[in-house]
Amino acid sequence: MIDLVAAHWGQILAVLSILMGAAAAIHAAMTKEDVRAAIGWVGVVILSPIIGALLYAVAGINRIRRASLGSQRDALFRKDANGELSSFDADDEQVRQLFGDRFGSMKTLGDRVVRYTMSTGNTIEMLTNGDVAYAAMKAALSHYTTSQALQLAGHLFDRDPIGLRIADSLISATKRGVSVRVLIDAVGARYSVPSIMGYLSEGGVKVDVFNGNVIIGLRLPYANLRTHRKILTIDGRIAFTGGMNIRQGFTREFAHEHSARDMHFCVTGPAVADLFNTAAEDWRFTADEILNGEEWRIAAPANEPGAPVFMRVVASGPDRSVETNHKMLIGALSVAHKSIRIMSPYFLPDRELISALVTAARRGVEVDIVVPTANNLVLVDRAMTAQFDQMLKNYCRIWRAEGAFNHSKLLAIDGTWAYVGSSNLDPRSLRLNFEVDLEVLDRGFAGTIDAHIGAILETAHPVDLEKLRARPFIVRLVEKVLWLGSPYL
Repeated sequence: MIDLVAAHWGQILAVLSILMGAAAAIHAAMTKEDVRAAIGWVGVVILSPIIGALLYAVAGINRIRRASLGSQRDALFRKDANGELSSFDADDEQVRQLFGDRFGSMKTLGDRVVRYTMSTGNTIEMLTNGDVAYAAMKAALSHYTTSQALQLAGHLFDRDPIGLRIADSLISATKRGVSVRVLIDAVGARYSVPSIMGYLSEGGVKVDVFNGNVIIGLRLPYANLRTHRKILTIDGRIAFTGGMNIRQGFTREFAHEHSARDMHFCVTGPAVADLFNTAAEDWRFTADEILNGEEWRIAAPANEPGAPVFMRVVASGPDRSVETNHKMLIGALSVAHKSIRIMSPYFLPDRELISALVTAARRGVEVDIVVPTANNLVLVDRAMTAQFDQMLKNYCRIWRAEGAFNHSKLLAIDGTWAYVGSSNLDPRSLRLNFEVDLEVLDRGFAGTIDAHIGAILETAHPVDLEKLRARPFIVRLVEKVLWLGSPYL
């Protein structure tokens, strides 16, 4: 056999190249919805059939296929609650009367592309920094978890003083007889070495990693198909979500004046059920356990149906919900009349989003985009700078925020509609990561987000198109080369 292979290795390699290349090219052409992605992968495979096919197998195929739990909102509703959670669903006519036809159209879009309905009777509180957010989480863990259950799913959970503080609260709850589940992304779990997982497990907490393990100590921040969600639900009554990971770098207590800035949110109402359901699906996918016991039931909302705040949980990811956040953003940009304010640490929109922003600006909408001056990912910052000119020459304004790195992901439309959560405006968040965001239709909340971004604009400096173009050619070339690889940065 070995002699046969040695004698005909050339022919064997040729046949292998044809078979592997053809299979990869056919799969890309038949499964990719974006023609540019399909052409790109077919081109790579044709140029190098074996290596291209292997690259496609690693990075080009969406392997996330999982059964849906469906909406468990009513199934998980507490038996002693009056009515059903569905009674809190927002009514089309009510939305149009309160917010106008264009935001009524946004509700219709959400109903058609998002798994969850828009609900009423919610509350949402801004937690403006890590010191406030972690203190609120710890207080809620102590206050609520007496006999029910809590669940945490997140991208990063460092084994540092803040991580240990939250972990101790989870361990304490477990010792009180509370059902606790903690899910951490397999890559995010290794940002801190040793991982927090061992500490939680030794304390009796049921903990697992999302989408496989990685070699101990190995960090792969660009590995695909990660969960980027940050969700903490407690007793089916209260939830925390947003853009903040659990790490000391977000607090002035430990990082002092170098602390990264971010925004997190405390939510009550029917939206808690949908946040719980999102995290529960991730747990079932990972641990093969369905969280449907009595301790996991959802509490009755304190507000009446029809009361503010109108809110929808938008879960997206490389499964049946692929590009859901992208569709919502395109729709929101198209209904803007006066202002679009965006804050994102990694601003790498695709051609469709750029076209939507530019079209809005050409219609006379004030488009302000805020990115940090200090960025923790230098390559991403260089890549996003390479496409600034596409927006600046078309009436959009881009600002560099001063001070420490700002990790916030915020968007406000006309001071009425807001979109907050874990999604960055980059290909990774919009196509490769599992994300969770909140669509909030409320003038008070959206106005607060608008004002928050406005306050940052007062000390930010504008990106000037002429100065951008006047930089050395080699700098601009490097940025363009990095931009070409932006889908995988």
